[in-house]
Amino acid sequence: MIDDLPARAAALDAADPLAAFRAQFITPPPAELLSYLDGNSLGRPLEATARLVDEFIREQWGGRLIRGWDEGWLEWPLTLGDRLGSVALGAAPGQTVIADSTTVLIYKLARAAVDARPGRRSVVLDTDNFPTDRYVVEGIAAERGLRLVWIETDPAAGITPEQVAGVVDDDTALVLFSHVAYRSGWLADIAAINRVAHAAGALAMWDLCHSAGSVPVELDEWGVDLAVGCTYKYLNGGPGAPAFAYLRQELQGELRQPIQGWMGHRAAFEMGPGYEAATGIRALLSGTPPILAMVPLQANLDMLESAGIEAVRAKSLLLTGYVLDSADEWLAPHGVVVAGPREPSQRGGHVTLRRDGFKEFLEPLWDTGVIPDYRRPDGLRIGPAPLSTSFAEVCQGLTVLRELLEKSGR
Repeated sequence: MIDDLPARAAALDAADPLAAFRAQFITPPPAELLSYLDGNSLGRPLEATARLVDEFIREQWGGRLIRGWDEGWLEWPLTLGDRLGSVALGAAPGQTVIADSTTVLIYKLARAAVDARPGRRSVVLDTDNFPTDRYVVEGIAAERGLRLVWIETDPAAGITPEQVAGVVDDDTALVLFSHVAYRSGWLADIAAINRVAHAAGALAMWDLCHSAGSVPVELDEWGVDLAVGCTYKYLNGGPGAPAFAYLRQELQGELRQPIQGWMGHRAAFEMGPGYEAATGIRALLSGTPPILAMVPLQANLDMLESAGIEAVRAKSLLLTGYVLDSADEWLAPHGVVVAGPREPSQRGGHVTLRRDGFKEFLEPLWDTGVIPDYRRPDGLRIGPAPLSTSFAEVCQGLTVLRELLEKSGR
């Protein structure tokens, strides 16, 4: 049976309608990188990104200098936000903006949300959400005198509508969860959870870091109020690339974000006394937009639009299904267990494998050019990115892992 998995990888690659996109990425030779399985943490760069960044530095920054602000840069947070909303988020224009880091945007939106529900004193979140989400909300609760309501979630699963329904009430101002759980890969039912929150009069906010560019998202259709996500994972924006924020149209005149900077002013260049918020999504801006850091996102949106998010999702499910089959056949005999959902409708773009002592395997894996992600306790996240990862690459990486397990004798 072991020989069937390499043959199946070859057959899946031969039938892959997205295979040609792999040539668009900058990829080291196999001697340096045999298998990159951490696309859910940092996406690979595109050849087009290198060209665009060089062109921007030489022609726009170098050639136009300060004039570039009046020739389009000032609008990039909004125009790129609209394009991201269209290509990957199911968001109509005027609701998405590129700005700041994920952490800063979570603070802006969550703080604005709780202030928009005066008299309500509780925020609902889950114990296994990504740390920055939890830490930021803890800080807001301390600032505003709020009560945090914690839902205990299984680290191998994730949040459910039933759990949310059991705790929200007329004191709930905001619920905040991740669409795809960062540890397990659990895919939450956003629409159902939103209905529960809205029935109680609460606002619903979502972290899209592990779904944007990998899983189809329909923010408008699902009734999402607020959302935040990063662009350096499946969107290949590069290390520290700026994040995005979504604020539903109907709420834009109601919510007031707390970091009042000059770029969010109704007339930034008047430099007048006192802060007057801009109308619409521009009000979420604070400081000078990170223009150079937005350039890579343009290349990836071109590619993602060409591929189509539904095709990306179809391949993602095949890739993670292949990981699950390989884990069952090759790794389970060595004590490895799958610490996440198996049902396709419940899993995002990565698979978490657990085994006691997995941390000691990370260095030898990296030394052989196999790069997964490690999450405590004893978890390896296998995150193949559909547009840059082949089935053969996954097979090669898991083959090396199997061989290390065999040599360990445990």
